Amino acid sequence: MGNVNKLISELVRAANHVEHLADVERKELFSQTVVVVRHMRQSIGVLSEPDDADKIVELLSVVAQMGAMAETPDDVRDALLTAAGMLRELHITVD
Repeated sequence: MGNVNKLISELVRAANHVEHLADVERKELFSQTVVVVRHMRQSIGVLSEPDDADKIVELLSVVAQMGAMAETPDDVRDALLTAAGMLRELHITVD
């Protein structure tokens, strides 16, 4: 779970320095977050059915998409902090 804490830290750090964050870096952070959330949910037995999309992963994917496509630093910052919060809450649930 140390990787989860590291990713949360990276998301918050990126949000604090969003003006210096390259598009590739922010897209990678959001991609990593989606992958980690899926993995964590599977590890606790919350599986997604193909016909019934997992709402948390779907929501995180929307946040990631918004963050990756955001044009203003404030929008990117909001998406990064939302993703970090979602990841943190899931991490608490897993523990």
